[in-house]
Amino acid sequence: MSIHEIEPQLNGHGLRIGVVQSRFNEPICEGLRSGCLAGLRQMQVQDADITYVTVPGALEIPLALQTMAQTGHFDALVALGAVIRGETYHFEIVSNESARGITDVQLATGVPIANAVLTTENDDQALVRMVQKGTEAAAAAIEMARLIQMVKK
Repeated sequence: MSIHEIEPQLNGHGLRIGVVQSRFNEPICEGLRSGCLAGLRQMQVQDADITYVTVPGALEIPLALQTMAQTGHFDALVALGAVIRGETYHFEIVSNESARGITDVQLATGVPIANAVLTTENDDQALVRMVQKGTEAAAAAIEMARLIQMVKK
């Protein structure tokens, strides 16, 4: 008896990808976006197959993702944002609730979502991670879209 193994696929040609980016902590989010878009292009996703939108902050990301997922037009989605610890409890609320919302949308709709909402202690940590995290999110979105396609065959 042999095991049927589905290998990771990172060819994004023909995939339709939606990207939702928070405008809060904009310089960091722009770094995430640049890494994500470069990664998508490197993995052969065409610009015409990428839809990019922005929202005010991390808590608005899940609703935009849900709206996009419900259209049936996207093979995968990417969430980009940055939540940086401040002096109040607000960091935990925003971090936890945005992550929960993103996961809830993914599970409710069946559309894979790569979560690249950075949660860091300070700006320096976010600046170091932003481009790489954006690139990793592009790869995760493509890999999960291909996995879902293969499983459904």
